[in-house]
Amino acid sequence: MSKEELLLEKIEEARSLMNQLIGEKTELIDPELVLLSKKLDVLLNEYNEFLRHND
Repeated sequence: MSKEELLLEKIEEARSLMNQLIGEKTELIDPELVLLSKKLDVLLNEYNEFLRHND
């Protein structure tokens, strides 16, 4: 599996989990959601860097 595919898979997993948790939690400022959001931000930034260096 390529680095791009691996990043996309991790991003999709984080997005799916975030959508699931949003449906379960009563507040969007729930610590678990905030932590997952930060993880997703890191993954998206990493993917963006990958794309910029592999054009």
